[in-house]
Amino acid sequence: MITLSPLKRRLTYVTVFEIIAIILSTLLLMMLSHSDASESLPVAIMMSVAAVIWNFIYNTAFEAWERRKRLVHRTLWIRSAHAVGFEGGLVLICLPLYMVWYDIGLIQAFKMEVALLLFFLAYTFLFTMAFDKIFALSYQHESAAAS
Repeated sequence: MITLSPLKRRLTYVTVFEIIAIILSTLLLMMLSHSDASESLPVAIMMSVAAVIWNFIYNTAFEAWERRKRLVHRTLWIRSAHAVGFEGGLVLICLPLYMVWYDIGLIQAFKMEVALLLFFLAYTFLFTMAFDKIFALSYQHESAAAS
């Protein structure tokens, strides 16, 4: 296993995650929109940039809310609300992008977003499992060395 500092681990995670996501979502967008890579790659890149920016903004605001509420543990309800809020915001960002870029209506754009949401649900789960097998958390490495 490779051990990185928490900051390097997060940067590695987001960089590798987004590069693979851009490639895979380009392919999925090509299938969904019946377009070629030259039309879908820019959308995939814009979605990726939007997701990274939205992730930073949303998590900063969410964590500030948690601090104000003095929440110590994230319950299932809080984790669910966090996920729904994040994805809801991303939908509001992506739907107009699909509608304008592909010149499609709201229903078709929503279908594309649902397909991408389901894809990213599975992709995120699998990517994170693989990433955790390759890149150890620094505290896991320290506790294993102490044993």
